[in-house]
Amino acid sequence: MNQLIPTEEPRRMRGDGFWRKTWAVLVKEFIQLKRDRVSFIMIVTIPLVQLLLFGYAINTTPRDLPTAVLLQESSNVGRSILAALHNTRYFKVTELPRTEAELDRLLASGKVLFGIEIPANFERELRRGDIPAMLVAADATDPVAASSALSALGRLVQTALAHDYAIPQAGSAPFEIRTHARYNPAAKTELNIVPGLVGTILTMTMLIYTALSVTREIERGTMENLLAMPITPIEIMLGKIIPYVLVGFVQAAMIIAIGVFLFGVPMLGNLGVLAALSTLFIAANLSIGYTFSTVAQNQLQAMQMSIMFFLPNILLSGFMFPFAGMPLWARWIGEALPLTHYLRIVRSIMLKGATVSDLHYDAAALAALMLVAMTIAVTRFRRTLD
Repeated sequence: MNQLIPTEEPRRMRGDGFWRKTWAVLVKEFIQLKRDRVSFIMIVTIPLVQLLLFGYAINTTPRDLPTAVLLQESSNVGRSILAALHNTRYFKVTELPRTEAELDRLLASGKVLFGIEIPANFERELRRGDIPAMLVAADATDPVAASSALSALGRLVQTALAHDYAIPQAGSAPFEIRTHARYNPAAKTELNIVPGLVGTILTMTMLIYTALSVTREIERGTMENLLAMPITPIEIMLGKIIPYVLVGFVQAAMIIAIGVFLFGVPMLGNLGVLAALSTLFIAANLSIGYTFSTVAQNQLQAMQMSIMFFLPNILLSGFMFPFAGMPLWARWIGEALPLTHYLRIVRSIMLKGATVSDLHYDAAALAALMLVAMTIAVTRFRRTLD
């Protein structure tokens, strides 16, 4: 029996069918991508946001850092030193405290990163040929920002009084700078990173948990039963959020305990204040995640929205890069992110022993962000399925 040998024509037809089917699937995927506008926007937006943030907002050598100067005397020398500080471009004098206690409060609250004290009789000692000392206290909870600015102080000694010919010229520097790196004198990176990880991990997990809550109900077909109950949107939201508040509280306690006992991070502040403000931060993130769940049509979209929100939190909050060194527009965006305020809170309480009065601005900002997110979530919650 003779074996049939396939001709070139059927083989060519099979090849044409392969590419035709592949083309049909390709067109189908583009149509689905066009319909799924959230995914398409994420594909375009995420790399664009990364490029803009890393290109314009991120600065590993921060400049114009907020500085408080305590002038114990009003003199030409003091004004010359202030001008020299400004010319270094690392320091920006934003506060002029009157007492040492006020200077300490500014550092503890995080309003300034540097406190400079020019003591009384500074100019008189200079003119006598003595070598007086200018005191510089640096908030070393952010070692990157502190170290780059402190290294510029060496040039300050040589240039501050270069044009003041009334000062005796000597072989050595006319005055010395005594620096004190507060809150982290050894410049240990773990003292900066570990408290920040508390907020970062909570942001990631809390957003994802609640962003999937409503969309999961819709995809599983259980939303109809929920909507049929005599229950209001606010009751549904609180019922879904409160369990995760407890989960987040356990997460925060676990991370802080590991940081204290394993990495040696100090706990100088009140643990009860930290617990209360951590709960507020958790609730703010859960409210934002719940808002995403009311906007998204499926769990994939909810996850994409969470990632899109998580990215600027990491880059613009001060966790990875010094917040004070970012351009003004980036700092305004950072102020609208819960992680920015919580990083200040957790680092100030653990490393500085800050109190509620020192942190009232960041606590109020977290409460405001939570209320705004809750209002949007309740407003957008649908009583009927589309």
